[in-house]
Amino acid sequence: MSITVDPLRLTKPQDSSTYLAIKTPQGGRTVYSVRVPLLDLPTILPVPDPNNVDKDNRKVDRLHAKHFGEYLDAKQDWVAPALLARDGGGCVFEKVDDQGAVGYLTVPWAIGGISSLRTIDGQHRVLGVAIEKQRITDAISSVDREMARKVSSDKLAKLEAEREKLIGQMSRLKAEYVGLDIYVEPDPIKAQQMFVDVADNAKGISSAVRARFDSYKVANRTLSDVIDHPLLKGRVDAEQDRMTLKNPNFMGAKHVADITRSVIAGAGGRISKKAEQTLTDGEVIEQVKDFLDVISNAFTALAALTEDDPEVERQPGELTMAQEVRRSSLLGSVGMLRVLGGVFRELRAGDNPVELDDITAFFKRLDSHMAAPVSEASVWRTSAANVDFEPNAAAPIMRTQNIVHLVGVIAGWYKKAPASL
Repeated sequence: MSITVDPLRLTKPQDSSTYLAIKTPQGGRTVYSVRVPLLDLPTILPVPDPNNVDKDNRKVDRLHAKHFGEYLDAKQDWVAPALLARDGGGCVFEKVDDQGAVGYLTVPWAIGGISSLRTIDGQHRVLGVAIEKQRITDAISSVDREMARKVSSDKLAKLEAEREKLIGQMSRLKAEYVGLDIYVEPDPIKAQQMFVDVADNAKGISSAVRARFDSYKVANRTLSDVIDHPLLKGRVDAEQDRMTLKNPNFMGAKHVADITRSVIAGAGGRISKKAEQTLTDGEVIEQVKDFLDVISNAFTALAALTEDDPEVERQPGELTMAQEVRRSSLLGSVGMLRVLGGVFRELRAGDNPVELDDITAFFKRLDSHMAAPVSEASVWRTSAANVDFEPNAAAPIMRTQNIVHLVGVIAGWYKKAPASL
């Protein structure tokens, strides 16, 4: 019996991928701009090892990379900038237009850690995709092993549904693309300088800006409604994380988000993923505005701040009311406001929450003790709170354990206050 084999049907050994590319110049170098499937990233770019620092790049954080993979899985509307890579001379470009600006770019695979490409920016995204790919692969194998056992029809149906979901996740990695800019630079010394230049020219996003635009966190998502409260309106810096002496605002957007978290989850806590999914924006806004109402009514300095018009033009060198509070009162400290937010949460929690009017009355008893810096005769230095304040402090110690301890001390005063209160 004769057998005919068609060699064209056989897959040839492959060690490269080809993409449609745009060729442009930048800084005296040739740059190829391509779009590649997410799943191709660990194939054409070296997967960084968190335990070994690449001499041409920074050390990668495995947890940060893993979070990128989880982000891809959780967010159908994910977004990520183009990665930057250096080609040492292994890529081959074949033009398809007369000008030579468009063509096919053949990129060698990264095999055994040896690659024509080296990552300039995007290591965590490459590792994140690799981790996510491995997670899905391992999960499919686990489901297949379980399905091979004798299981009930109901469990088999669940396993089949789970397998289909995992296959869908892998298909997304194949079907969705990310940008990749490849710089042709054979000189490794110049390549190191490219990495430094990219890092130096990248303007990091401040926590204040992140708080304004990161809609995945309820504390950030509700920010625009919370800062509409009379205590904060017109007094929140939308860009800066730190309040310098010259800053006319009361606090930054990041600080508002911090206070929101203290009211919702406690002064030292984070809003859990489950709470993020179950809390409605309306609930959060209502609770935080209740807190802001309470402190505005309880404390003289904040009541005056609420009545002040932040739009009034000041004389040169004249302080705003917000600056006055920040300089002369503990209430100008975000740390103290976080503590009070935590106390508010403690008193409002449980089956028998303390009424808002009663919390206001309790906070009024603290009003005369809010001058800054604290004196040695103040309640903050003569009670159990003394471990949470340095001498002559204008704010509590900001370590989490101190913030949590101080919340407990003050909340305890609601039932049994010291004689000096």
